[in-house]
Amino acid sequence: MSSPSRLNAVELRAALGLAGLYALRMLGMFLILPVFAVYAGQLEGGDNHVLVGLAFGAYGLTQALLQLPFGMWSDRVGRKRVIYIGLALFALGSVICALADHIVWMIIGRAVQGAGAISAAVTALLADLTREEHRTRAMAMIGASIATTFAVSLVIAPKLAQWIGLTGIFLLTAALALAALFGVARIIPNPALSRHHSDAEADAGRLPQVLRHGQLARLNYGVFALHAAQMAMFTVMPLLLSRVGGLPVAHHWWVYLPVVLFGFVLMVPAVILGEKRHHLKAVFLLAIGLMFIAQLGMALWLPDLWAIVLWLGLYFVAFNILEATQPSLISKIAPVAARGTAMGIYNTCQSASMFIGSAAAGWLYQHAGATPVFLAGAGLMGIWLAVAAGMRPPPPVRTRMFALGAQWTGDPAALSAKLGRIGGVQEAVVLIDERVVLLKVLQSGWDEAAAQQLIAETN
Repeated sequence: MSSPSRLNAVELRAALGLAGLYALRMLGMFLILPVFAVYAGQLEGGDNHVLVGLAFGAYGLTQALLQLPFGMWSDRVGRKRVIYIGLALFALGSVICALADHIVWMIIGRAVQGAGAISAAVTALLADLTREEHRTRAMAMIGASIATTFAVSLVIAPKLAQWIGLTGIFLLTAALALAALFGVARIIPNPALSRHHSDAEADAGRLPQVLRHGQLARLNYGVFALHAAQMAMFTVMPLLLSRVGGLPVAHHWWVYLPVVLFGFVLMVPAVILGEKRHHLKAVFLLAIGLMFIAQLGMALWLPDLWAIVLWLGLYFVAFNILEATQPSLISKIAPVAARGTAMGIYNTCQSASMFIGSAAAGWLYQHAGATPVFLAGAGLMGIWLAVAAGMRPPPPVRTRMFALGAQWTGDPAALSAKLGRIGGVQEAVVLIDERVVLLKVLQSGWDEAAAQQLIAETN
């Protein structure tokens, strides 16, 4: 018997395995961020920064188009089958990129990479393999693996590119994808039952409700602005580090390591202040303001390497805070039964911004240089600051999930109403088809014992 308060062996294996899968796949994607602009420029046609920007962002376009459909497809044909197809496409795209001798082939390869849009299917598989009360913890393990991989990639990619070049990085990416495919087959358990999970997956029927939600729309714009500016920055920053900063690409990690560490160190107290002290909106607005200052500084004053370090330091403080707090805001604000749909739209906006940000940056850099790229980023941040200022302060809540009795045939609406009247419960939904109870409750002071007693009566 496993402890109800801890992940059991199957859950731990699934969480660690899928976190590792995410890490392997995201490592292949993140490794090119700090070096792509320089090395892609050495391809035939790479002197055209418009095409380089399209190649850099093509991944995001196909990812945005296929992410939600692949997740819904996995409900019908099986999680692992979709993941196998996605990883195979990602590996194929990586090989095309490795063999590319013209920037157009690089665009094609990057688009094929993005077609391996398995994020939603992986999340759904994790939901199949974890109990409701442990799902948030398991999802957090995947989130931690992505953040760690991003930081590590920025530091090791410049040196790795010196050793094996962009071709070698893409071949390594293909090998990582194949290793992940093997891991899914041999390490990740097969779920005894696959079904739709409203807390983790998008539901086409809930799309109108989420798309009309004004507070969620502000966050969707925010993730779009954040990652469009990120991709725009990485479209030109490697070039500036070499030309303005005088650093060979292999030494770019000298800049990325301290600014990334600086950003992570300052992120922790900021997130604690926001979550534990209930100042999340203030911390959120402060981070957007810092991002605006960083982008504006990059546009107006980049005389040397030390200026680049200064602005990148501010950038990564703001980026890490925003990247950590936005998913939390989605969870607090979204209707409890539509959280998976809200996250699906949020992730789609993020993917689309990768394409638009890098494509726009390539065009601007080709025709007007780096300054308009950062001015555009500052503009996105200024709009975001105005949009977020009107956001209602998020309530101090969290989502709790409980399994419904397998044989219970009572009235879901009546049970939802009873649960909703319990002290500290802000929203209660009983999803009879999924056999789950979803509660949005106060972070402290809610009557968990009363809720568990009601739910226990369904067994």
